[in-house]
Amino acid sequence: MAERPRIGVTGTTARVSAARLATALAVYRAGGRPVQLGSSRQDPDESLSGIVITGGSDINPMHYGSTEAPWSPPDVLRDEFELAVLGFADRLGLPVLGICRGAQLVNVHAGGNLYSDIAHLRKLGSHKSTVLPRKWVEVDSTSALAGVLGTARLRVNSLHHQAVKDLGKGLRVVARDRDNITQAIEGGEQRWLVGVQWHPEYLQYQRHQQALFRALVAAARRYRR
Repeated sequence: MAERPRIGVTGTTARVSAARLATALAVYRAGGRPVQLGSSRQDPDESLSGIVITGGSDINPMHYGSTEAPWSPPDVLRDEFELAVLGFADRLGLPVLGICRGAQLVNVHAGGNLYSDIAHLRKLGSHKSTVLPRKWVEVDSTSALAGVLGTARLRVNSLHHQAVKDLGKGLRVVARDRDNITQAIEGGEQRWLVGVQWHPEYLQYQRHQQALFRALVAAARRYRR
């Protein structure tokens, strides 16, 4: 049996996080070995073959050049730690999956910015938060993400009130919802880099969402060769 690639999974500085636990389970089921990373836990090192930046609290607006007051108290340590992790991943060329806040942080790290709240953008879709797959998303059929998911249209969950606004360098939008709000981004061909605005870790009972974690682990195996 092939050795499981070590996948670093970030998360809140709190001891227990449903998102981190669900993500770790999804990584393990996909064939990876989840490794907890955090400002009070393990730092990333060269034994890692991939990174997942999980969901959670809002990113401090100062990180994307906004003077708006944060909607909720920012997790300063987590922001700084995860931005450093993304810099580490860049230097090594590690595969990266960003989930919800993680997708937003991937964009911010690349020089992009965010809508601090998307309520005013909602015209057709619901702004209610739910872990259930009730929102339709259209995926660019030419994207790597569409190839991974095996579909160009799927239902996803929604737990966010912020979203990608202007794209960072080297990224492209590959999925949008009915209100044209960005739901997924990806990087170039040289490296596996995907950010999704939904929470696939809570939908891992669906084959489309399982495929996302399997693709990350497959990219991690290729990185190790």
